[in-house]
Amino acid sequence: MTGAPTPPEPVIRLRGLTRRFGGITAVRDVDLDVVHGERRAVLGPNGAGKTTLFNLVAGDYRPSSGTIELFGRGVTRLPAHRRVATGLTRTYQRSNLFAALTVRETLYLGLMGADSGHFALRRRAATEERRRVAADQLIERVGLEGRSDALVGEISHGEQRQLELAVALAGGPKLIMLDEPAAGLSAGERQLLTELLLSLERDITIVLIEHDMDVALRVADSVTLMHDGAVVIEGTPDEIRSSELVQALYLGSDHA
Repeated sequence: MTGAPTPPEPVIRLRGLTRRFGGITAVRDVDLDVVHGERRAVLGPNGAGKTTLFNLVAGDYRPSSGTIELFGRGVTRLPAHRRVATGLTRTYQRSNLFAALTVRETLYLGLMGADSGHFALRRRAATEERRRVAADQLIERVGLEGRSDALVGEISHGEQRQLELAVALAGGPKLIMLDEPAAGLSAGERQLLTELLLSLERDITIVLIEHDMDVALRVADSVTLMHDGAVVIEGTPDEIRSSELVQALYLGSDHA
């Protein structure tokens, strides 16, 4: 008799993850598994610990206690750049793009860094052409056709968010962590972003923090709700929509 199939190894595995800042516990004893190809939304009101959790996973903060595994490898003490090498990339609440570069230049630099891990001074014509082609493909992929030569500082906030997603994709990531990607977007821009996220291949695992419930629950397969630094409920989007606890802690609170 054939046994049950072995469950997939989690892309992210957190056990007892805690981060304290002086007398404040920002993340409290979090256990979390995210499997390959999953779309996971992390929700909660302001101050729930969501961004701190992201910073711990990405390596921007060290945990006070607990463990972090990425792709089956313990990374609790690895610096952020070593975690990127495992296949992780992330975006931030605030744009960190260079305003004086064009859209195409931004993506070219992202592709250069992804290819070599550093910015080499020696260039080869064939490599440059490959990167230019790849940059144009990414521009088309995120709906920025016609904006290739526009300066980043002159494109709209929504277009900057699209560009940030393209930069994240430039490295061929296995895991993308998005911190409030829809923040500040218009209704039309949020719709476009949602469609872009839904179009991404399932080879890429996505974890996002998002205050816009329409975006989060449409993109996500599963949802983790945090409150006061701890995980208080996990479930499917339908379960989250119907949860009285979610209504009390999140939907009924001032989380703008």
